[in-house]
Amino acid sequence: MQKNIRISTLPNKIRVITETQPATDSISLGVWVGVGSRYETKEQSGISHFLEHMAFKGTATRSALQIAKEIEEVGGIINAYTGQDMTAYYTRVLKKQLPVGLDIIADIVQHSIMDEKELNTEKGVIIQELNMYKDQPKHVAWVNFDETAYPNQPLGRDIGGDPKVIQNMTPQIMLNYMHSHYTTDKIIISAVGNLDHNKFVKKCEKLFTDLSTAKSMIPKPAHYEGGYKYVKKKHEQVNLMLGFEGVPYHSPDLWTSKLLATILGGGMTSRLFQEIREKRGLVYTVHAASSCESDTGIFYIYAGTGEKELVTLMPTLCNELKKTMHTITDEELEKAKTQIKATLLMRAEEISEHADNNASELLHYGKIRSKEALIKEISAVTKKQVIAYAQKLFISKPTVSALGPINHMMSYDDIVANLKG
Repeated sequence: MQKNIRISTLPNKIRVITETQPATDSISLGVWVGVGSRYETKEQSGISHFLEHMAFKGTATRSALQIAKEIEEVGGIINAYTGQDMTAYYTRVLKKQLPVGLDIIADIVQHSIMDEKELNTEKGVIIQELNMYKDQPKHVAWVNFDETAYPNQPLGRDIGGDPKVIQNMTPQIMLNYMHSHYTTDKIIISAVGNLDHNKFVKKCEKLFTDLSTAKSMIPKPAHYEGGYKYVKKKHEQVNLMLGFEGVPYHSPDLWTSKLLATILGGGMTSRLFQEIREKRGLVYTVHAASSCESDTGIFYIYAGTGEKELVTLMPTLCNELKKTMHTITDEELEKAKTQIKATLLMRAEEISEHADNNASELLHYGKIRSKEALIKEISAVTKKQVIAYAQKLFISKPTVSALGPINHMMSYDDIVANLKG
């Protein structure tokens, strides 16, 4: 671990991680909770995301307006996000305003009152947000993809939730969920900037005293199933996703998977971009990626294409996947390694990215892996390993989502047969 990164554990089990950067004039800090949408039951669908919204709607000592006013009066910014396994509340302030930023974050995470009037107003906001996404075909295709890959389980549901569940939410339901899930062993306080670790830890110890120390709940294991969902709509384009079960965070194939995704669709010189867009003009955008969870992962390809182009796109896409089972060049692999390493290093130049990354590392790995160690792991991946991984991945059960004018969409059975042929 780098010398400027320090970790302490408070008496109540909350972990505090700081990264000192003396040259900065600002500090990025926040609370990361190892709880997200995959911790929800079907009857709670969307509560994690709703809770993130409500945290800013008033505490025992501050109204929603006061929260916004206090942070903006010192020139700071405050925000939050919800993922499948994590919820974050964070702010960025000038270094002399650290006490203000930390006090507000501590207040909203511990003392939100879930005012019924504010809650009912926010229901409308969230339902409008869900409706907005329903009008975005790419988002809908993505939701359909997740539902097909992980049916009847939290990973397959939209993080935003079910409008019916949102409409029936009450302050007590929200508070019960927060108290039972926001437990100290799941909480990371992360800060990056010009600060003193010991002084920061003491401030945290005084402010974070009202959280449950009960043992945290564990989500049910994910079960990848795969299959297909084709939805015919009168759109200009077909939004297409093709994917396979990938790897979890701790897999030895983590970087192998990410390198394969980069070779296939990680930039303008990637195989899919060059063959499908540049040579054939079948799409405007095409990319591939490998995302991870604690016990599963998804390797996916996204493309947007026209109705007529779909006829050529699918066989071409399958053919490109099959090529990687046998032909990956040393040049391609080295370029992919350089791209991933560069992304890691460039992210390191932004303190808000640092705060988020440090908290995520601590939640997922229990430690901070140094950039040098990660680069060494990436460098160690061989061409033989990437080809072997492709050979295993692309004959596994796929998940396919297609939305739009899909009259010429290749059947699911033909996709499977094509990839295995």
